[in-house]
Amino acid sequence: MGQSGNHSNSVWLEANGGDFEMFRQLVEKQVDPATYPLADRVVSNVPIYDGGTIDITGDGRKALMAEWVSVLKSGPGIVVIAGAFSDTKIVDRATGVFEALIAQEKEGGLGGNDHFAKPGSNDRIWNALEKDCMADPEGFALYYANPAIATICEAWLGPAYQMTAQVNCVNPGGAAQSAHRDYHMGFMAPEQIVRYPAHVHDISPILTLQGAVVHYDMPLESGPTMYLPFSQRFFEGYLAFGRSEFQEYFAKNYTQLPLKKGDAVFFNPALMHGAGSNVSSDIFRMANLLQVSSAFGRAMESVDRASMARTLYPVLQSMEELSSAQIDAAISASVEGYPFPTNLDRDPPIGGLAPKSQQAHMREALEAGTSAEAFAKLLDQLEDKRRPN
Repeated sequence: MGQSGNHSNSVWLEANGGDFEMFRQLVEKQVDPATYPLADRVVSNVPIYDGGTIDITGDGRKALMAEWVSVLKSGPGIVVIAGAFSDTKIVDRATGVFEALIAQEKEGGLGGNDHFAKPGSNDRIWNALEKDCMADPEGFALYYANPAIATICEAWLGPAYQMTAQVNCVNPGGAAQSAHRDYHMGFMAPEQIVRYPAHVHDISPILTLQGAVVHYDMPLESGPTMYLPFSQRFFEGYLAFGRSEFQEYFAKNYTQLPLKKGDAVFFNPALMHGAGSNVSSDIFRMANLLQVSSAFGRAMESVDRASMARTLYPVLQSMEELSSAQIDAAISASVEGYPFPTNLDRDPPIGGLAPKSQQAHMREALEAGTSAEAFAKLLDQLEDKRRPN
């Protein structure tokens, strides 16, 4: 009995957890280039690999993958593959598709803004992967038939990973993003994050890999992404990085590299980062943001949770013998508690970083005394929003 407090301290993080001095010491490291012998060079603590010389198909592939894992996990957390596309005409072809999609979606009232930037500062294509494939399948095949991209995705996630992509074009004058971590836990509010036990904070970074393919040359004035090397190693970062002292430190100490069309950047999703301000007058900074997911983040069985919610809702309304904790447990066992994946064109995050889940809607409806018929219509609307375009 007397040990329970110690167990609790090892499992649950405090909402204000994370020692700033420890964080500062962690990120104020210098990379020894000898640590990453396969890199062409190290610039501002970032290992840069030459896409034309790295061994991505031969006997050296596993050694390269192992080095990349070391960079992403315990090293600076970011890999640049210079010239990942040796033929930039492939990139130009995709750029033409993306620009046509942006114009088409603007005309149709679609397209979404950034989670971490001011509205209007950029143009974004949600689910650019599918849209690109359907618009130009041959160009899509040429673009994603890229062994360098496949190699780093497999290195971090293993085989059977799932590729998704969102194009982001930061227009001249576009403001910088706030510094943040990424999906999954980086898209949660602090009050949600603190409910997840400490070991889940460990798991979140290895469920996804963040990447970007550069579609136009990105000099510093165009605002390429800002990074804080080694910050992915700060355990409490999901909770701490939004606080003022961490944001101020990032603003004074971030790394930012100019990039060329055809370069690719990959980083640990727990790395503190944010797109920079585009202070140029004529550079429309476009990148195809790759968000690659582990095959393991899925359940074994397909479950129609919307149908379960429709069936269960009037029953829970009528069961007065159930406490609120019991109702909450029944909802958690049956109804979808996570808002992703969704169609972000039709189901954008409003007032936060993610849309509401089925569970959130169901709990709100029960509290408000919404009729079963009205709740069923709400579920129909939610399902329609989540369907692919």
